[in-house]
Amino acid sequence: MTTNVDDRATTSAGGRAKAASARSLLLTILGEFVHPRDGSAWTGTLVSGLAALGVEEKSARQTIARTANQGLIESERHGRRVRWKVTPEGQAILAEGTERIYGFLRSRRTWDGRWLVVAAAVPESQRSTRHKLRTRLTWLGLGCPTPGMWIIPDADKEAEVQATLADLGLTDRASAWIGRRAAGTDPASLLDAAWDLDAVRARYHDFAADFAERTVEDDAGAFVAQVELIQAWRSFPFADPDLPAELLPRDWPGPQAATLFHTRRDRWHRFAQREWDRMETAAGERT
Repeated sequence: MTTNVDDRATTSAGGRAKAASARSLLLTILGEFVHPRDGSAWTGTLVSGLAALGVEEKSARQTIARTANQGLIESERHGRRVRWKVTPEGQAILAEGTERIYGFLRSRRTWDGRWLVVAAAVPESQRSTRHKLRTRLTWLGLGCPTPGMWIIPDADKEAEVQATLADLGLTDRASAWIGRRAAGTDPASLLDAAWDLDAVRARYHDFAADFAERTVEDDAGAFVAQVELIQAWRSFPFADPDLPAELLPRDWPGPQAATLFHTRRDRWHRFAQREWDRMETAAGERT
């Protein structure tokens, strides 16, 4: 399998074709196999790991260089070889990502019935700010039922929302308040307007179809399977607002998908780590 000019690599999971950027794959490798250890790896190890996932060597090396230019990793020369070390900035980003990925849907939420509502008007002339606001509020789980208004049934997100508004310089143009839903308001209509839960449900079903029956035959297969598992799961904290059970149908597939994720990761992790050790040893022995 090969990559094309936009750094995209074709991979597979359970027989289903998927696309993941080389940079995204590299970040997953760094988060799963480099950061939890001593925070460093040979160039050859990173290239081999990406190759196993369908990324050509040239694209892999370009991706490593670009990630270094972004300040997430830095090089250390050892004779003719180069070892890449995760920078403090990279450590913070990987730690945050790990917490988000592994903490998502890990435990059942309790809800006091309160909603956080944000009204933030950003003019069309400030498209960059509008995009950043949408990205960051969506990452926090907020939904947008109508232009300029964001909601989430989680009052505890207030501090994070206020920090986002301050970072984007929108404090003087935004309002936020906490309260309960007024009687007569249809919660189902509100949810449908704020989030595309049907699409999220379909993605959970696709995830289960990809990984429920997937098996691996050796350490190399476990490495690929684990990276693809993380790649598939890491998008759910962005897509699923993790609504309270009181607002979701009883057959909501999120909890079952989370159980599948953790079960498969635990099953494959030891073998995947052993494959990483093999690639590190092989890269370290090259002259």
